[in-house]
Amino acid sequence: MLAVLLLSCHRAVSWCYTGEGGVSEFHLRPGGDLVWNVGTGYFGCRGADGKFDPEKFKKTVAAPQIKMIELKLSQGAKPGHGGILPASKLTPTIAAARGVPMGQDCDSPPRHSAFEDFEGMIEFLNDLRTMSGGKPVGFKMCVGNPAEVAGIVLAMEKKAKEGIPPPDFITVDGAEGGTGAAPPEFSNHVGMPLSEGLSLVNRLLLRVGLRDQVRIIASGRVVTGFLLVRTLALGADLCNSARGMMFALGCVQALKVHG
Repeated sequence: MLAVLLLSCHRAVSWCYTGEGGVSEFHLRPGGDLVWNVGTGYFGCRGADGKFDPEKFKKTVAAPQIKMIELKLSQGAKPGHGGILPASKLTPTIAAARGVPMGQDCDSPPRHSAFEDFEGMIEFLNDLRTMSGGKPVGFKMCVGNPAEVAGIVLAMEKKAKEGIPPPDFITVDGAEGGTGAAPPEFSNHVGMPLSEGLSLVNRLLLRVGLRDQVRIIASGRVVTGFLLVRTLALGADLCNSARGMMFALGCVQALKVHG
């Protein structure tokens, strides 16, 4: 299914997100453009201690198929929540993509260890941009507390004045996002709907004068033409679509999450 999806993206001049489970041979083989999702587990750029490894990052990001890097803070279905892939579900293919040993539970912590605060995150993103040779970098979040989003944008403004450019893009996810791996109480009740979160991020970037430097990508059950047009009208530059693929893979309806 993944190979068919990536081949379709290649032919449609589109791209596919890797998900936070690392970059596998099945992502690379079809030749389509990829956005590499880097989560709290740092899969694909993970050291033996589970922390971020710059050298492994450089090795993985050098693949020409990888066009952008997206740091995942949270998503609609798993807002600020980590997870564990049990050892019983860890296959050699998954272990190779994630850079983790077989026979052990694989932990995705609830927060990043590579930085401590908003300003540190902006610096880390700039480091990723440099280590990747200038590929676009950004981050993904489901908006929860508006004050926290304001803090991130103010940190972007401060660092820009110090000569550190802001992230190239922000992916705003809505609470409508879904995955079979999320606790139902989280996916049903935590986070802002896409329309509200998107509007907030757009307004904050405009207020600090960074909107023309930062692209906004929107995701959160954008499944019809009307929702696409509405989301663009609310301030998004482009939209992601994942719900149909997750249904096809059994992730949402059947709750069969493989890796």
